[in-house]
Amino acid sequence: MKRNPRWFNIYLLLALICSGCATTPPAKEKKAPPEKKGKKKVESTVRLHLESFPDGTGRSGPVPVTRDKILVNVEREPFLTEGDVVNSTIVESLGGFGIELFFDQHGAMVLDMVTTSNKGKRIVVLTQYPKFSRWVAAPVITKRIANGVILFTPDLSREDAVRIVKGLNDVAAKAKKSSKF
Repeated sequence: MKRNPRWFNIYLLLALICSGCATTPPAKEKKAPPEKKGKKKVESTVRLHLESFPDGTGRSGPVPVTRDKILVNVEREPFLTEGDVVNSTIVESLGGFGIELFFDQHGAMVLDMVTTSNKGKRIVVLTQYPKFSRWVAAPVITKRIANGVILFTPDLSREDAVRIVKGLNDVAAKAKKSSKF
């Protein structure tokens, strides 16, 4: 069965010409709704570093933890970041409060591996938001954390802790929104 290739080229040419003819007006650009007062999104970060022994390689170094400036030697690279957090909350405890971080599947797996193989060491927590950066906690690993949830008591005022938790939740919501197809 033979076909004439010229007919194909004519059909292709007609299709290209018709696709260039727009009968509908272009869609108007949608404006983002104005943000309400008091609803300003502030992003914050949290980085979890593992305590390490000083080895002279430059991969670890001492950091001042809490307001008392207790020096703890930590690995320079965090093993978990705010990119792994799906939610965070403030938890009331006897005599104070704590911050609870819920990690995604990747974060839960990493937290499980780190806590399983490093009992007795500390997880040193660095938090940041605009105009604030501080090492706020260094809980000791006493058991394996397999559920992907870590709770620590930060050396922060309640206002700073609320601001950090809100910022972490804003970052998690933004990441969730951008990961949808």
